[in-house]
Order: sequence, then structure tokens, then C-alpha cells
Amino acid sequence: MDPKLPIRSIDYTVIYARQMPEMRAFYGTTLGFPLHRELSPRWLEFRVGSNLLALTQHGGRFNDPALPVGALSLQLAFRVAPSEVASCAAVLQERGVAIISGPTDQPFGHRTLFFRDPDGNVLEIYAEIESPPENRG
Repeated sequence: MDPKLPIRSIDYTVIYARQMPEMRAFYGTTLGFPLHRELSPRWLEFRVGSNLLALTQHGGRFNDPALPVGALSLQLAFRVAPSEVASCAAVLQERGVAIISGPTDQPFGHRTLFFRDPDGNVLEIYAEIESPPENRG
């Protein structure tokens, strides 16, 4: 850690939602994240472990132009146990989520599952697994 910038963690992540009702339903109902608080119709927060995942709309504090729906603007990765990646894929499919890729064991030591939220952002559920012997340093 740089003593002049004593940053220790990421406490919350903000997603600038382009389709607020759909995004709220996806993160709250489809993914089942508990609503932490709603400060206004334009700002709500979900609890994800020790992190807050906030949804807001463009035009509040910053007035940058919004990307079109479907354009990738971020990727989030959610960690689970290795045995849970496949069950997460099954639950997401039951809830109507299209799986992009996975579950797949990657050579860098992760089991991954990729899908998108309603705005087109890429989401990953992953687990750390032991990499094959040929890939160890």
C-alpha cells in the first residue's frame, strides 16, 4: 500500500443503469441480492458480501453520455466455491438468464461462468481451482 494513498478496499461499486427497472429486478430478484437501501428512485444499493453494489441513472452527479443498451461497459466477478459454479449456472438458466460461457475450467486456475445483465454488462461467477501441473510456475 502506498502510504501517501492509504486505500484499503473497494467499499462500493456504482453501475450507471440504462434500464433502471430491468436492472433493479435483475440484481434484486434474479440474482437475489438483498436491497441495502434506496436513497431515491435514481439510486439504490444492494449488499453483496462486504461490498455495496449501487445502481444509478445517468445525469445525476456526472453528465457523461450513456452508452447504448447492450454495449459492454463493465465486468463484475462474483466468487463462489468450486462446487457451486455449475449449480449457479443451473439456477440462472432456470431464471431465464442466457449463459455466455461456462462453467469452464480455465488454465489460469479459475472455473468460470459468464452471462450478461439487462444493460449488456458482462458478469462472471468464478471459483479458484488448482491449475493443471503444466500451467504451474
